[in-house]
Amino acid sequence: MAKARTQARCQACGHVEPRWVGRCPACEAWGTLEEETEARVQPRGGGRPAAVRAQPIAEVSTDARARLATGSGELDRVLGGGLVAGSVTLIGGEPGAGKSTLLLQAADALARAGRTVLYVSAEESAGQVRLRAERLGAVDGGVLLASVAELPTILDLVEAHEPDVLIVDSIQTVRDPEVGGVPGGLAQVRDGAAALTALAKRRGIAAVLVGHVTKEGTLAGPRVLEHLVDAVCDLEGDRHHALRLLRATKNRYGSVGEVGCFEMGEGGLTDVADAGRLFVGDAEGATGVAVTLALEGSRPLACEVQALVAPTALANPRRAASGLDGQRLHLLAAVLERRAQVALGEADLYASTVGGLRLTEPAVDLALCLAIASSRTERPVPSGLVALGEVGLAGELRLVAQTERRLAEAARLGFTRALLPRAYDGPAHGLALEREPDLRGALAAGLAQAAGPA
Repeated sequence: MAKARTQARCQACGHVEPRWVGRCPACEAWGTLEEETEARVQPRGGGRPAAVRAQPIAEVSTDARARLATGSGELDRVLGGGLVAGSVTLIGGEPGAGKSTLLLQAADALARAGRTVLYVSAEESAGQVRLRAERLGAVDGGVLLASVAELPTILDLVEAHEPDVLIVDSIQTVRDPEVGGVPGGLAQVRDGAAALTALAKRRGIAAVLVGHVTKEGTLAGPRVLEHLVDAVCDLEGDRHHALRLLRATKNRYGSVGEVGCFEMGEGGLTDVADAGRLFVGDAEGATGVAVTLALEGSRPLACEVQALVAPTALANPRRAASGLDGQRLHLLAAVLERRAQVALGEADLYASTVGGLRLTEPAVDLALCLAIASSRTERPVPSGLVALGEVGLAGELRLVAQTERRLAEAARLGFTRALLPRAYDGPAHGLALEREPDLRGALAAGLAQAAGPA
């Protein structure tokens, strides 16, 4: 017999309280608890579950899973080689980023390869999805389409069609009449994802769930949703730019942090296999511009960093960053003024990246400092130069991970010089290496000797 009870669950960490409170006792977040009603099943009888026997780890089967190629090399790269039978993948992103477009294209490619693909649209009507498929040229592949939002109906469709791949767009709009709460609520999202995950594991289906994001850019719903699935991917990109980045933040069948590059066009999302100079602009010879090699997953990308130093009459000069860590910008500005004698105390400082790329790793430090000093002194950074290195509070330069791999990519892209810490003792890959021990020496070596105010 089922007995209904009401409880409050934290949307941030999943902690459960018997009643609603303003602040979560576990993660100390305010306003994250929401009430939910769930069915509590009373145990029948006192029987114990079947006994489970442990075995030596060497005797455990590895259970190698077959990969299903999605028809997109960049999507397969992020997934670790393709979709895995029996796995569940969660894909999130801002509205308009292209989640539905990417998955509809992948569904069509899988269907053309002989796979049975069931595409469940819980948000749009079947006619709306058909119109998008016509624009993408994905009508004749044989994808099975259903526009339903009830969880029991979705489970019945899976049992009836026995698909190899199941796509649900989106998990926040799926509702179960037997579970309390509104669609998108904690109980609905958690129980719906758990039911679909259990079905995918039991029948060996490669399931893909689309997830909404909050205004902060994180996946909506309880944190347990990310723990239930095998892979979590975020589709990033500004709707005003054609570039889209698919980033894996969790992957039980591949590497975490892998990035796929796509370009949004009239025919949908197309792979950008060789990103190369995709994030390098046409500001060659201008002041305040420097280039570095950022490592996104296993892929080095040449990235341009721009800075603008402008005089100000404000008592507290502005420090603004776009695509960069704002706190890191404040720190580097202090190091530049204290350790390298670059006067920034009475000037506004703005820094940004090109192409909408967000750089957070320490490898960008030296390039950012070089761009700031270039703007302040009106001396351009020589063309063909890349800067790699982390800057410490003492003004010292530190090596970054996989420097050799980054230099090899820089040489392939046609760069001729590299500015990096003195500690590097690896191959030059045909580049003219300039090794410096500290930030002050690096700025002197990296800036062209053009006349300008200091």
